[in-house]
Amino acid sequence: MDAMSQTRAAAARYASKRDDRARIQRRREQTGQHIVDDADQVTARAERLVQHGTVSVATVERLSEQSPDRLLERIVGVSADFQPANFLCRGARAVTSVCRITQGSNGRAVPVGTGFLVAPSLLLTNNHVLPDHDSAAEAEVEFGAEMSIDNEPPAWTRFRLDPEAAFATDEDLDYTLVRVVPAADGRAAGDVFGWNRLMARQGKIVTGEPVNLVGHPNGRLKEITIRRNELTMQLDHFLHYSADTEPGSSGSPVFNDQWEVVALHHSGVPGEDGSWVANEGVRVSSILATLPAGLLSELGAAPLATESAAPVRQAGAPARPSAFGGARHLVFLHGRGQTGRDPQTMRREWIAGLNKGLTLAGLPTVEPADVWFPFYGDTLTGPRESLVPASPTTRVVYEQLIGEAATLAGRPSDGRREGLLTGLQGALSWLASATNLDHMLIAAVFGDVAAYLDDSSVRQAVLASVERTLPASGQVVIVAHSLGTVVAMDLLTRLPAALEVPLLVTLGSPLGLDSVQSRLLSGGPHRPDRVGQWLNVWSPADPVSIGCPLEDDWKGQVDERAVDNPLQRAHDVAEYLSDPHVARALLRHLIF
Repeated sequence: MDAMSQTRAAAARYASKRDDRARIQRRREQTGQHIVDDADQVTARAERLVQHGTVSVATVERLSEQSPDRLLERIVGVSADFQPANFLCRGARAVTSVCRITQGSNGRAVPVGTGFLVAPSLLLTNNHVLPDHDSAAEAEVEFGAEMSIDNEPPAWTRFRLDPEAAFATDEDLDYTLVRVVPAADGRAAGDVFGWNRLMARQGKIVTGEPVNLVGHPNGRLKEITIRRNELTMQLDHFLHYSADTEPGSSGSPVFNDQWEVVALHHSGVPGEDGSWVANEGVRVSSILATLPAGLLSELGAAPLATESAAPVRQAGAPARPSAFGGARHLVFLHGRGQTGRDPQTMRREWIAGLNKGLTLAGLPTVEPADVWFPFYGDTLTGPRESLVPASPTTRVVYEQLIGEAATLAGRPSDGRREGLLTGLQGALSWLASATNLDHMLIAAVFGDVAAYLDDSSVRQAVLASVERTLPASGQVVIVAHSLGTVVAMDLLTRLPAALEVPLLVTLGSPLGLDSVQSRLLSGGPHRPDRVGQWLNVWSPADPVSIGCPLEDDWKGQVDERAVDNPLQRAHDVAEYLSDPHVARALLRHLIF
């Protein structure tokens, strides 16, 4: 479907919603509220804003005497009127992933639209910009096509696309997702310019809130629309908003004020007199619902489950027999949230982080095939839409973990918090605010830790999956991350005697929490005798390692190192592995 057809379809959808727009206007006049949406949408949005840290604790407390409905509307309204001081900084980071798409014509690069990265090497744009493999293969994308902070001319970087490696498109939803060829030095475009993660859950925006667009209108250098714009209507698969756009903006990300992508811009909406009355974008949730499981996994999103679909369990990736002389072995134990992922891909991602640390330390790098990578991701659930586990007993463990972590992060325990900040939700909000990490990530990590610790069948299934991809004998250096550190502690109590463990490395671990220690197979903070040295690496910004350093509980049993991971990647395993001290310790036990 070409651009003109998309415009006609958008106009038809706009015309069909005339009565709904009138209803919204009447409600605004009756209530005096500009934010107008269904109650469940407003509730989800208010909770998201509080947990995101956008609305301060003091603001919620000041408003808490109002009725619940009024409180929720006021929280959303406050977020539209005031932004934290990092609003522009976060925006500057988000928009670096936006690029100009060009096609060659008579020896010239002709701009045809906008795109943006949604994974390290996946680009999202419109179907009418890149409708097929041929158009994508002939295109180039230009990152950094914008004036500098001092209005100096741009120095953009060009990448080619590889539709044969990955390509998904949909004419009706007007999107195309395509692989970006790495740079000459092997780095993915997202490793240089960042990317914006797509999220399907509710709570990202409600009718009446502002939207922000970033693109290349008419092929010009990158521009941003942040004035006189708001979401005016939510349709099943599309959003309508008032914002200035021009041809060439097709494929632009539509952000909320927290710089989360809510839609893919694709068309203006013409009125009956030919003037432009609105703009239309494709909802992120609708795009995600149509993507294959492999691409969803790479995007960090969960595939939609079907009752008839049989689970496909991935096997782990063994190391080649000659690695490190054949008698020494390096084993990586991953954390949660890896459902449906490819262990070979994950192993390369871990090795990329480790090799960065080895390079910084002036040491030789390691090949992915030299590492054992057990995989248990398919024994756990994917990313949660709910904040709490379904099992009542697991929920108890989960609430204990979150509550203990929030207390260690400095949350008051005197019961003075009211309104939206009580109980589990308040603890999650406090953790998210204290660490600047997404509350859903925090909830998901602790949710799976709780499921593992509470449900013996889950624990046994995870351990059995790990044991299927382990060497039979020799010296094993174990590197574990997140939930994997809890799995490692249990695994060490049941490894065969033929396996020695000269070094255990734990990264971003929750082992500092009493609620975790008391439920380990070892029965408490007791390092198994088979472990020679234990190095625990943690980041003060990582909420999962909030109980670190471990010395208070694991007295004399552990060496520790604090690292300064970036705030938005505080729990990222590659950031931990890229520390030269960690990399040096690993290699010393493998080759010397």
